[in-house]
Formats: sequence, structure tokens, C-alpha cells
Amino acid sequence: MDSRRRRRGALLAGTVAGAVLVSAIGLWAKDSWPFRDSYCWGAWEQNSGAAFLGDDGLDKSGSERRATESAPPSAGRHHASCTVAVTSTVPDDDSDEPLTFKEQVTVEYGPVPTGVEKHRAWIARYFDGSASQLPDGLDGLVAGDRAMLVLPDTCDVDGRPSAVTIRSESTGDGHLGKVAMPFTIGSRSDVTRLLLDAANTGMRKAGCAPDKPLRMTSPIVTVAEDDESARSPLCRIPGVTLELGRSSQYQEQVGVVGEQLQTCSVVWRALRMPDEPAAQYVMAGEPRLVALFKGLPEGAGNGLVRTECNGRQTVFYGNVQSGLKGAGRPDDRQVFTNFTKSVSKRIGCGAGEVA
Repeated sequence: MDSRRRRRGALLAGTVAGAVLVSAIGLWAKDSWPFRDSYCWGAWEQNSGAAFLGDDGLDKSGSERRATESAPPSAGRHHASCTVAVTSTVPDDDSDEPLTFKEQVTVEYGPVPTGVEKHRAWIARYFDGSASQLPDGLDGLVAGDRAMLVLPDTCDVDGRPSAVTIRSESTGDGHLGKVAMPFTIGSRSDVTRLLLDAANTGMRKAGCAPDKPLRMTSPIVTVAEDDESARSPLCRIPGVTLELGRSSQYQEQVGVVGEQLQTCSVVWRALRMPDEPAAQYVMAGEPRLVALFKGLPEGAGNGLVRTECNGRQTVFYGNVQSGLKGAGRPDDRQVFTNFTKSVSKRIGCGAGEVA
């Protein structure tokens, strides 16, 4: 009797173990939890959204996806970063060495950089005219290749706002050397979902998350204008005039034109080189966006004026890089003043308040 029970028990245990194994194999084959790869502290999962996380991201020959990440944010660790990269190779008809390609998406969590040059470069990247404003009261901007979200003030560090950013980079490396290439992560909605997943995960781990996760339910208003050859006046604002030269490779992007945000940027386009920011003009009236400019030198001569428009703190910002510095007509300071006066008049701020 006991031996029969033992045999039945062993048979049942074996059947259960086999069922679990078959189930596990099925889960693995379908790339389902718990075998699905996750990235960036668990914020993203394989096959969960943007193409670079799914099978389509590995459709080129020799493709491989890898992720590297720092320790996650915490109450005592204010900076964190994660990169998901896809590499691939293809034969080169002109060389025995294959062409290699790399597409990567980098997430960063932490306070806005200190140091004027790093701070300005950060603003240049994420207030680019190609980006749309996030909807539903989310404080940030998004494009197909970049995004930025300012976190609630509970996540501030030493009075500096924290943000989560996403940016993409792509290179091809062959017999002509390394070449920068465009790489779009996905639609603006795709990128926003990635951004919010990273932000909600980072805030939970840092202990500063709001009671309800940040969400987007409204459609994103896409910036209508494509890049266009830069010409005077820039930003389509009279008096915003830079001498660009007759055969320049400058392109401008007229971005958001709203009541609390306006963006416009100029870049230098060159073959096999990433776009280099050349000039930028911004008006920001949302409190968390305004906070991002704290710490930069102020005054019209420095391209940063703070004022109050209709009871709301507002910043006007202009930054001209070395290649165009001094190209303003009649001078850079007057060009910035023309920008602030024109935009302040448009939003009903009063031209005299920001002169």
C-alpha cells in the first residue's frame, strides 16, 4: 500500500514538474514574464513598445541588443543612467571589413547639470525647436529622437529641479570612418510612454513619487513646421536677425508657439557630423520649466530675463554659440531684446516689462 502511494506520488510530482517545464518553455518562447528581458531598472521590457525594444530592432544582419545601467536612483543617489544599444554588421563591397552600425537610446535621471556651459548644452538639446510640448500638465518636451520631463518638486536636489531625459544616437563605422546618422526612436507617443515609464520607475526608487503615477491621455500636438533653411528674420520674428552668410548650412526649426512656451532653434548641418546647435530662443512660463533656468547668469546681456507675465513667472532665454556669436544685427543683445519684446507682446505681457 505504501509503495503504491509512493509510486503515485512520484508520478504526480513528475507530471507537475513536466507541466511546469512545458509552461516555462511556452513562456520563454512567447518572450513572456518571467523570461522577458527588462531594461533601465525594470522600466522597459522587451517587445513592450518602441521598435528598438522588439524583434524589429534586431532585423538587420548580425544584430545584437545590450543594455548597460548604473545603480538605480535612490534617496541618497540622485544621478542614474541607462543605455540600450543595438549593434549590427553588413558586408562592405569596398572592403574586407564589414560595416558596423550602432543605435542607442540613453536615459538619464537627476538634477539639471551645474556649470554654465553644461547647463546651456542641456537646454539646447531638450528645448530644441523640433520638440512638441507634453500634454496633460506634464512639464516637458518630446520629439522622435529626444524627450525631457521635469519631475515634481519633491524630487528637487539642493533646490535644483530633477528631470528624466531620453536621447538617441546612431553611428555607422566603415572604411570612411565613423559617421553620425539620424535615428528616430519612435513616434512622439512612443517616446512619451518610454519617458513616463522611466520617470515613474525612477521616482519610486528614489522615494519621491507622487501618489498617482504620471500618465498621458491626450494626443500630442505635433510641431507643424519641418526644418527650413535659416534666414532673417529668424523664428519668423521681426528684428531677430543674424548674419548667416549667403551659402550657409544653417537650418532652423520653429517649434512650440504657445501661451506658456515658445521655442526656436538654429543648427549647423554638415555631412557625417551631428547637428551642432548654433542659436536658440525660448520663452517659458510654466513654473517647473522656469525652474530649469535657475543658476544661469541673468540680464539681457547674458540672454536671460526673468519677469512676471499675467501673474506668472516667465523667462526669456537666448543663446548664440561661438559660430554665430556677434552675428546679431545690430548686435546680439538687441536681437535678444527684440525677441523678448515681440513674444511678450504676443502673450499679453507688456513690452515694457521685459525691456
